[in-house]
Amino acid sequence: MDYETAKQKIRKVTGYGHASVIEHASFTFSVEDVSRGMTHQLVRHRIASYSQQSQRYVTYDTLEKYVTPPSIACSPQAKKAFVDALENISEAYRKLLKMGIPKEDARFILPNAAKTNIVVTMNARELRHFFNLRCCARAQWEIREVAVEMLKQAKKAAPALFENCGPTCVELGCCTEGKMKPAECNVSEIREKFKRL
Repeated sequence: MDYETAKQKIRKVTGYGHASVIEHASFTFSVEDVSRGMTHQLVRHRIASYSQQSQRYVTYDTLEKYVTPPSIACSPQAKKAFVDALENISEAYRKLLKMGIPKEDARFILPNAAKTNIVVTMNARELRHFFNLRCCARAQWEIREVAVEMLKQAKKAAPALFENCGPTCVELGCCTEGKMKPAECNVSEIREKFKRL
């Protein structure tokens, strides 16, 4: 079957609301150097499989092992407070390890900023739902960045499955967030942006 025929069949079947058909396609992503805070949000998407880097075997003793949010990075005062706290945590962590405390116990003092790697596999139906929620401007910045990159990769691999994907407003043409809709959201601009991905 050629691409255009496959694309038309996918559109027809999903257009009728038969999304279960696309559950048979799955996609695997390797997500690297993200915060544990972000992966805690990611694993809330329960219809997926995950393999995450263990903190029992990775040592978190340098500032390079942490994610710095942009809102902190752009403020010298905030960045200093953040770095000071991380240096104190890293120093305490090293002390605990020198005392013979196992990494699995020393890790209890690590913050959500601790970097990790995770492999995630989702079927196409759940992935589309994930994009609806996590590509939205209301999503936390880090998971939104990851979701947008995952969508780019998914569109490259299976453009017919993901041609109209992104936040919910891309598919529906309107925002469903009601009063929670960010003031800066312009649905037509967002739809255009995601079509260009």
